Amino acid sequence: MTDDTWGRVCNELEKSVGQNNFSTWIAPLEPIELAGGIASFEAPTKFMRDWVSRNFADPILRELRRAGVTAERVEISVPARRSAPAPAQRPAQAAPAPAAAKSRKSARPDSEPLPGAPLDARFTFDTFVVGKPNELAHAAAKRVGEGGPVTFNPLFLYGGVGLGKTHLMHAIAHELQQLRPDLRVLYLSAEQFMYRFVQALRDKQIMDFKEMFRSIDVLMVDDVQFIAGKDSTQEEFFHTFNALVDQGKQIVISADRAPGEIKDLEERIKSRLSCGLVVDLHPTDYELRLGILQTKTENYRAEYPDLQIAPGVLEFIAHRITSNVRILEGALTRLFAYASLIGREITMDLAQECLKDQLRQSERKVTVEEIQRKVAEHYNVRLSDLVGPKRLRAIARPRQVAMFLAKSLTTRSLPDIGRRFGGRDHTTIMHGIRKIEELRATDSQLAEDIELLRRLLES
Repeated sequence: MTDDTWGRVCNELEKSVGQNNFSTWIAPLEPIELAGGIASFEAPTKFMRDWVSRNFADPILRELRRAGVTAERVEISVPARRSAPAPAQRPAQAAPAPAAAKSRKSARPDSEPLPGAPLDARFTFDTFVVGKPNELAHAAAKRVGEGGPVTFNPLFLYGGVGLGKTHLMHAIAHELQQLRPDLRVLYLSAEQFMYRFVQALRDKQIMDFKEMFRSIDVLMVDDVQFIAGKDSTQEEFFHTFNALVDQGKQIVISADRAPGEIKDLEERIKSRLSCGLVVDLHPTDYELRLGILQTKTENYRAEYPDLQIAPGVLEFIAHRITSNVRILEGALTRLFAYASLIGREITMDLAQECLKDQLRQSERKVTVEEIQRKVAEHYNVRLSDLVGPKRLRAIARPRQVAMFLAKSLTTRSLPDIGRRFGGRDHTTIMHGIRKIEELRATDSQLAEDIELLRRLLES
């Protein structure tokens, strides 16, 4: 088998298994010979040999046959000279590679590629929308992604579901691949770390595992809370963490809560995770949600060039869907697909029709009583006066604002809202709502008050 043939096979394999899997597992293989229908390759270590044999032998054989190579099976071996080398003996340069794979291999030291998770091509710094709730996390991640020395180690990112932790971690890995291809970067979930560890124990390859995870330059572990309560895995993670920090290697960790709040996580690990920069990704605010929707809409315009979206729709969605970014983006995707299928402009009515279930879920978080309390505090009036019969302007206007917000932020009917405002008739509620809608267009102070109250209620 010639280098040219193997190069063509590599190009096809990269398309079929993905760039990350290809560069991690297949590019380091060295074709040895084709004899007796057996295509022989060499892998750097036993761990890699076993992994590739189990997971990629069939795709390799398939592409070899498509390239005209007469092969019945693929065999992968480990040369004795490269079996479990001591760190000081590790070759300084990558071994020769076929033309198609040489550039990919030369960027990595000649040590075992790591079993990481694939990276999502969409999750880059360019596609991450920055706002006040995430600007510190973005700045810290960007600094790590530059690949230079940083003053904090580890970087610990935490926050609820759908706030951008995984996006930032993928973005760091993508940035490092571009700016520092010489670094060995591993991104994986805590669950995958545990699985690799258990597999190494079962296969009696724990020394290969230790050498592998201690030979990298940047370790990125997502959802570290999943190792809590797993004693053996925590023990190995702790030693891996210490070994990398002692070597000056960078570590990036994410979780759904701060280190000290992760139940059943060993105290020594909590202490280690807290010694770097711990950054909270806060829930999104209105401006950030609107920015995300505007960015996604620009991307969708290429896919749906003839689809029109009416003014105010994005603002409406940003106000009403406040849970997390994934649900927000999912709602927009659903809306564009729905409008495209039925061939209609995206109007406010269409958005309410298409997203009614998600809007109901979001609205359950805000109650009329909570709105009344916030409005009373904001305008410095008594809650009893707000829902009582007094008609003084200083009380009537805040009452109308509360009615407007109750209609905007809850699913309560007008009669139901009226009952919560001292038993008022639904026509009174309707009049108050219309009055506020008219005044918002001309009274900038009132518009600001409503926007501030909306943010407070949605936060």
